[in-house]
Amino acid sequence: MEKRAFARHFSELVVWKKSREMAKGIFEASKMFPEEEKYSLTHQIRRSSRSVGAQIAEAWAKRRYEKSVVSKLTDADGEQNETQHWLIVAMDSGYLDKETVSGFGTRCKEIGAMIGKMISIADQFCGDPGHTPPTKVRECDDTTEFFTISTDLYHAPITDY
Repeated sequence: MEKRAFARHFSELVVWKKSREMAKGIFEASKMFPEEEKYSLTHQIRRSSRSVGAQIAEAWAKRRYEKSVVSKLTDADGEQNETQHWLIVAMDSGYLDKETVSGFGTRCKEIGAMIGKMISIADQFCGDPGHTPPTKVRECDDTTEFFTISTDLYHAPITDY
């Protein structure tokens, strides 16, 4: 088994990075939606796609209690499923083509699978997080990649998020 360092911040979680990229892509795609959808479909798809990462961040903050983590991760999974629904509605309405929806759908499903795995092993990264980031290195297999530090760390200041 390969040794990997613990993530020190939710922004180092691979699953959070993937959800962030998906939300950015959906935001760009939804700019083409008609004005009459501004307060309905456009708002809903942007909100649900952005909420996936927000729920993951909240789960990270609540990792002291396993049930709280599982609850927040379950919410994140619900939001990615809701995003899939709105993508289909956008396609049915003629605002997004099938290829675009399929690409975003694949991302949603990947994120959902990662969240599902996190839920199933939540006890492995729960406990007292304290206020200092963990510095230990522990052995883990590739299935736990989503909550370890990835090779492409995002080091931008918080104002650039």
